[in-house]
Amino acid sequence: MIRKARAVWRGTGKDGAGDLSTDSGVLAETPYSYRTRFENEKGTNPEELIAAAHAGCFTMAVAFQLQTAGYEPTELTTEAAVSLDPDGQGFKISKSALTLTAEVPGLDQETFDRLAQVAEKNCPVSRVLNAEISLDKRLK
Repeated sequence: MIRKARAVWRGTGKDGAGDLSTDSGVLAETPYSYRTRFENEKGTNPEELIAAAHAGCFTMAVAFQLQTAGYEPTELTTEAAVSLDPDGQGFKISKSALTLTAEVPGLDQETFDRLAQVAEKNCPVSRVLNAEISLDKRLK
């Protein structure tokens, strides 16, 4: 399986701007720029997209772990906070902090912790990131 996305950039790094598109059409010429990445201008940025990918991938991995163990979640909610930090002349993504809140009838804390940890270690996005990944989890 191959998934594709395209970036188009016009101009210099600081004063230019670009757009991102995906084959699915979910992103269609979505704007990004220096200001959307390093300031708070409306638009997206690569780190936000990585955070969305990590949250989505991990949450689905948790759902599969729960299903395999015989549990059916009512709701799983994950926030991924990706840190972009200075690194020499550039920047690096140094962390992805996952915060999971789960409603799962009949699930005990020990089993929840174990299944969430397995999901984090085996989520394809977790595996591709060369960054520290932390996981905070809450069972309601």
